[in-house]
Amino acid sequence: MESSRKPRILIVDDDNAVLVSLALLLKQSGFDPHSCDDPRRALALLAAEPYDLVLQDMNFSLQTSGEEGLDLLGRIRRQHAAVPVLLMTAWGSIALAVKGMQAGAANFFTKPWDNAQLVELIRATLDSCGGDGGDGGSGDAAQPAAPTRAALDRRFDFSGIVGEHPALLKLLATVGQVAATRAPVLILGESGSGKELIADAIHRNSPRAARAAVKINMGAITPSLFESEMFGHVRGAFTDAKADRKGHVAEAHGSTLFMDEIGELNRTDQVKLLRVLQDQRYLPVGASRSEQADIRVVSATNRELAGQVAAGEFREDLYYRLNLITLRLPPLRERRSDIPLLARHIAAEVAASYGLADIGLAQSALDWLGAQPWPGNIRQLKQTLERTILLSGKRQLAQADFLDAEQRDASTGHGTRLGVDGMTLEQVERHMIEKAMQQHQGNISRVSKALGLSRNALYRRLERHGMGGGSGEAAESAAPLQGRGST
Repeated sequence: MESSRKPRILIVDDDNAVLVSLALLLKQSGFDPHSCDDPRRALALLAAEPYDLVLQDMNFSLQTSGEEGLDLLGRIRRQHAAVPVLLMTAWGSIALAVKGMQAGAANFFTKPWDNAQLVELIRATLDSCGGDGGDGGSGDAAQPAAPTRAALDRRFDFSGIVGEHPALLKLLATVGQVAATRAPVLILGESGSGKELIADAIHRNSPRAARAAVKINMGAITPSLFESEMFGHVRGAFTDAKADRKGHVAEAHGSTLFMDEIGELNRTDQVKLLRVLQDQRYLPVGASRSEQADIRVVSATNRELAGQVAAGEFREDLYYRLNLITLRLPPLRERRSDIPLLARHIAAEVAASYGLADIGLAQSALDWLGAQPWPGNIRQLKQTLERTILLSGKRQLAQADFLDAEQRDASTGHGTRLGVDGMTLEQVERHMIEKAMQQHQGNISRVSKALGLSRNALYRRLERHGMGGGSGEAAESAAPLQGRGST
């Protein structure tokens, strides 16, 4: 966006008080606001003049289903795809806003809003979308060319992230833009899709890269140890506290604090974390004085946090502290064109790790891999390749080798067949847990490790699916699996 031109923002709401309040706030904040109280009029304005951002309400009549808002959002996304949309919704209708985000909205905020947070959200959205969302008023106007992988790699360090799918490239471009800031980032994506790699890229391309990032699996920290693990303790604070100990927040001073599985945090501990994020101060257990920490927060979850907020399971104020920038990592099935690149990369890594000769993949193998549903995403792809490479002993793998490896696993009771077509994600998750429970005779530690989950996360899933716990749980160690990489 040219510095001489103020960002043009279209506000669409049928409440005149909202229009006036938002227009005044935006004008005072250096934006060029334009107001509209009707969806049809909004589309006409967008077709006539370029706009950089739309603030859109979800309801325009006595009905509160949100259908009109979703319809308007859909039309804007089809006709003016380069213009980001922020949705406005009343508290209690967050589930509706989640549908809007799934339909292409950049983010949402609730009424009443916090002025400072809203302005920050608008600026962050404009920055992450390249600063100029206007398309000249024509739905057929040429969209800005998506960055190539080569261009991104010349500017940023995205080592370890394999792929050239447009959705991935768009996400990487945003990562490059926000990495240099200290804005908190929330990474959403299914288990195994590579969320930790994205967090690593944010840190590696930031001014804080000289210091190692601190990674925490939030689902692995038990409530009784939360404060000690996060904030540290002083000598004598409790039994066995024989010396002062730094917590994760102190360790991350001047660096990045990556909180994986943030959606697993219980509400009591959410309050404790919120205090740190608000003023970057924390109190070690047993201490009389609080400490200051300069941290950049990146968090990740495979849950839909906005839905958890609506259900009362996650604090709304903490959610807004975490998601100034939200990155949605596409699952592997939505970037199938990257599967050959990923498969070759993983095969090379596996061969190197086991001291094997280079492994080749025939076209039949690549076709078969590209056709699988991959509910476990990249992690499952890697497991499948590694198993097949070790079982086949061949330097060139074909489709038959993968099928043979599956059959051999099935014959020993350790099968991991991918035949889950037609199943919902919930059904796939339950299916995978059941298989793992059978394979490991209900041993919770082994099952959680096999599935890439913390014990606490596994317990929650067992409860959600109405499945009983396994044997030998009481005797198992509950040590946190920090830095496990559960993306």
